[in-house]
Formats: sequence, structure tokens, C-alpha cells
Amino acid sequence: MTEYDYWKIFPKMPRKIKIGDITIRDGLQHEEKFISTAAKKFYLEELIFAGCRNIEVTNLGSPYLMPQFADAEELLAHLRGDRFKSKCARKGINYDDIVLTCITIRETAVDRAIQLREKGIGPDRLLMMVSTEEEHHFANSGCTLPQYWKEAERSIKKCNDAGMKMCGTVSTIWGSPIGGATDMKDAVEFTKRWLEIGAYDIEHADHDGSASAPDVYRYFAMIMDEIPNPEFHIAHFHETKRVASASVLAALHAGITHFEATLGGLGGQPANFLDDTPVKGTGEYYYKDHRYVGLVTLEDTLVQIDEMGIEHGWDVDRVLWLGKQMERTIGRRLRSEAMLNGRTLKEGHPQFARAGLKKKKEQAGEGADQNLPEEWGEKAVLPERCLP
Repeated sequence: MTEYDYWKIFPKMPRKIKIGDITIRDGLQHEEKFISTAAKKFYLEELIFAGCRNIEVTNLGSPYLMPQFADAEELLAHLRGDRFKSKCARKGINYDDIVLTCITIRETAVDRAIQLREKGIGPDRLLMMVSTEEEHHFANSGCTLPQYWKEAERSIKKCNDAGMKMCGTVSTIWGSPIGGATDMKDAVEFTKRWLEIGAYDIEHADHDGSASAPDVYRYFAMIMDEIPNPEFHIAHFHETKRVASASVLAALHAGITHFEATLGGLGGQPANFLDDTPVKGTGEYYYKDHRYVGLVTLEDTLVQIDEMGIEHGWDVDRVLWLGKQMERTIGRRLRSEAMLNGRTLKEGHPQFARAGLKKKKEQAGEGADQNLPEEWGEKAVLPERCLP
């Protein structure tokens, strides 16, 4: 007989996971209008109050390249302030459980993070990234891979000495928007290299939506064979073909327990236009239509995880409400379906019932729970042609 217990079929699939939010950093970096500092503070706070404990706050790179993050220090100061800490205490949140991450693609940004740390407002965790395909890596960093690895090694030592952790990102695992097909074995090796030089954990990133579910499972199975502690691994999926939820499921099957997402599926390549002004960003967009890209949505991912019965620690209804607010902030329809249609409720929606069913059954002489004609047998009898 077929096994029906999902966790027996996929014994590595976790019963409890973490979902980190990266809306205010990765989500907003693709927006072509400046999102106010007040709005960013609101969503950072509310996401934490809704259950987020791993949150990307901002990018500490040059505001000349990405002016969306010109308010980086103000956001960090806000989250390090006594007022926010008091709010957390009133809501029963242990402030020390919150991990604030900043992106620091280059060493100069790491140095900036250290200076902020010395001022008492620095992040807990930084992130640097490599692509296994060098043209993509060069487009993002301006460095060759060997040059960048040496810079990363120096930066991790500085970071660790300052009391911060470094996350090493591996990108173009399932393909590059510039160089095309890639070899997943390279990403496994790059993961080991990050850990070798002192990275605390690894973000495994599908930065352009190239991944397919079978290859996601295959890759993370390879990773877990080599480095089996799931605490080291974070799955990061972009959405360009509306299949990222399948990638989330495939990663779960392989035993991955930490994921990232954004409200409304916001995100994508850094904007090269802000408000009414062209900006540098990372150059020309490599998407056919930059409006239809982003990450896997926080709302849909949470509903998917929640309805699977996997523990996650979030207030799902609060997140669905936040998704509606984010649409108003951004000023357009975003990509979440769960935000629009809600969750599948076990109690159903009795307000939509057609009046008169009870009376109709009584008139027909049917029992309240009767679903079949009285004269039919207790069990269905399959015709010969349908038998196994």
C-alpha cells in the first residue's frame, strides 16, 4: 500500500522552521520611488511584533549607488533605541532574540558597520555575497572572484573581531541571468569556502528565479550530505515564473529549516531610477519586465507553511494585514494571493450558505448528516474495469 504520512515519505522535512524577513532591504532595493523613513520604521517594527526574529534592516553600501538606503543609520538607531526596546518588552518580546542584519557587499561597508557598532547602533550580522558565475559576480561587486574572496576573508575577520557575525551568500546556484547555465557542485564548494574563512551561516540564493523544484531538492540534498547542520543554511528564492512555492517545498523535503521572504514578493535587482532621477544601481536591468520580479512572498509562504502544520512563530493574520498596508505604501497591486484571499478556514464561510438546506432535507425525509440515497450500499463497489 502507498504510504500516506507526509513526514514518513519525507523524513528529513522539519516540523519547525524560521522565516526571516528581508522586505525593507531586498524588497525595497528594486523600488523606483523613495519609501519614507517613517514607513520603513513602521514595517520593521510591525514585522518584529508579528513574529520576525531575523530581519534585514538596510544596505550599508554607498547611497550614491542605491539612494533608497540613504537613511540606513537612522533605521538602525531607531531599532537600537530605548523606545523600541520598551515596546518589545511591553509585548513580551525578548529584544536579545532579534537579529538585525545589514548588507555589506564590499569591505568599505563592513568598515562602516564596525563604526556603527562602536557608536552602539551597529547590526548583529552582516552579509557579503559571491556568484558562482563570474560575470554576474563582477556586475554586482566590480571584483573578480579571487579578488573578492580575499576581501571577504579580511572582512570576516574584522566583522568577527567587532562582535558581529557574517553570512556568506552563494548566488547563481541554479543559473545566471548573464552567463546562463551553472554547475551546482560549484555552489557546494563555494559554501564550504565561506565556512572555511569564518562565515557564520550561508544564504543559498536563487537571485533571478532560475530554480526548479527537482534541482532545488537535488542541491539542498547535496548540501545537507556535506554540511548536515540545518542551522548553517538559509534558502532564498526569487519569483519570476510563479514557481517559487514549489522551490520552498522542495527545500523543506531536503531538510532546510530557514527561509527568507518579503511582503508582497517585493524585491529584485537594485533600482537604476529613483523618483524622477536615473541612478547607478547595478546597471541595466536584466529582466524583460522589471515590474514582474521579486522574492517569494512572506504572506503566501507563511500560509503554505502554516497549513502544512509546520511551526513558524509568526502571527499569520497580522502579516496578511501588513501585506495590505504595504500595497498602499507601494501604490500598486503586489504579488501575494494569500493577502487578497486569506487562509483556508476549517470553519468555512457560513455567511455564503444558501438558505433552506435544513428544511429541504427534512421535507425529503433525510437525516441531517445523510449524504447518499438510503437504498445505496454502505460502501461503493467499483466496476471491474476500475479494479487494480
